[in-house]
Amino acid sequence: MGTSHDDVVLAARELYRFYRAGEEETLALRGVSLRVRRGETVAVVGPSGAGKSTLLACLAGLDEPSGGEVRVSGVRISHRPETERSRLRARHLGVLLQSRNLLPHLSVRDNIRLAQHAVRDRPAVRAPALLEQVGLGQRAGALPRQLSGGELARAGLAVALANSPAVLLADEPTGELDGGTEELVLRMLRDRAADGCAVLIVTHSAEAVRGADRVIALDDGRAHEGHEATAHAKEHGHVLR
Repeated sequence: MGTSHDDVVLAARELYRFYRAGEEETLALRGVSLRVRRGETVAVVGPSGAGKSTLLACLAGLDEPSGGEVRVSGVRISHRPETERSRLRARHLGVLLQSRNLLPHLSVRDNIRLAQHAVRDRPAVRAPALLEQVGLGQRAGALPRQLSGGELARAGLAVALANSPAVLLADEPTGELDGGTEELVLRMLRDRAADGCAVLIVTHSAEAVRGADRVIALDDGRAHEGHEATAHAKEHGHVLR
């Protein structure tokens, strides 16, 4: 895989995130920097409270870092008004959250169409074709409450992929799935990377980590890569179980 600057589609530089509650201050991120290239899959691991979900929210433009910046496809998404972040997110990013990304009163098909409505000038994959890709061709008219856990995960992934994003961010996409469904979802994520999408997964799954090109370990708001990341993962038992 190439390492040229042009291949980098997601870049975070020196991200800090502070939270205050009264006199208490929490440092969720402490100078986290990372890059994800086109076609690359990166797994982010770490103990509960390490800053993983905060990092993903900042990368997605769902939260603003207290310091540092995030760029997607060369465009700065951080430190902008929410309306601008929302527009850039719809255009460049697919986001799959733990709470899923489906509106409960809309069918699966209409959830996809709503996501595509946010980006009008881009040729989009038609909802039926997208649902066929994730194995839900017969469930297009179903409401989220009518889907099983595995179907919800795949439907959420279809919504995240609705606008053919350059970057796919997934927060524990296989956390509540059985082994067979986990394998299916991870295979779909690998397929997206093979098509050139940059994929970043926050995960505790050993299977997800084994399928990643790189692993980043977060610990107390700091990021570690390479042998240091593997050591942290083994020490805390979050991956190699």
